[in-house]
Amino acid sequence: MVRSAEKPASRRIIVERYTWLERVTHLVHLVAMFTLLITGFKIYFGWDFMSFQTARAFHMIAVPFFLVANWILVPYNIFSCKGERWCVRNRVKHFKESYVFGEDDAERLSGIVRNFFGKGKYPAFTIYDEQEGHYVTKLHPMLKLLIIFESTAIALIAITGVVLYNIAWAPLGLPISEWILSAAWYVASLFNVDALGLIRLVHLFAAYWFVFELIVHVGILEFDPDVWKYHKAIFWSGKEDLSDRHFVRVIEEKDQKGLLTDQKGVMEEH
Repeated sequence: MVRSAEKPASRRIIVERYTWLERVTHLVHLVAMFTLLITGFKIYFGWDFMSFQTARAFHMIAVPFFLVANWILVPYNIFSCKGERWCVRNRVKHFKESYVFGEDDAERLSGIVRNFFGKGKYPAFTIYDEQEGHYVTKLHPMLKLLIIFESTAIALIAITGVVLYNIAWAPLGLPISEWILSAAWYVASLFNVDALGLIRLVHLFAAYWFVFELIVHVGILEFDPDVWKYHKAIFWSGKEDLSDRHFVRVIEEKDQKGLLTDQKGVMEEH
């Protein structure tokens, strides 16, 4: 694998990569996910390291933390305004650039695959605009793809978990479990299987997805000494030194000014 040959910048550029709330969100998500996986597999496979009731209790305690982290804190971190002008437009643009897999990400992913086979340098997937003072993107392109499947898995595991928690659950008189079972019966009838069995299978499959995603996220994409700086940022400091140009490209102010000058010259010629 050929690494990028970019040299460190001549000056340090320390920026905030993750806010304190983003770091807390990530930690809550991680701890809750591990708790759910360990206790969930204990309940399903009958492992004997703790009692069924204890495992179920820890499982149900972790559920609200997991859902709050993913369905409340994550959207808040992405779309919250901090005194910005044109906040909604900026937040939507930020979401599209930072979390939606696009044409540029496909090009970066192609470059990563080519690099794996020794063809070209590893492309930068962290891009910071110095003039605007924000990240254009900071996620590995593969992680942007995983987000789609992760969001789907979270929804499936929450919906099926309702029935597995209480097959007659009806908060405020709303027969939520009954609605889910009805939908499951419709799908199950197409495959001639039992609806409750299908719900258990989907719940287990979603759990296996999180195991797979954890292996890819940590064991493959980030099993590299150059990216441990990102672990330090997400778990501790929240800061990143952009003078370390491994996987990083900085759109510097002088580059912006040069681009504007070139554009002005072209317009004057015409």
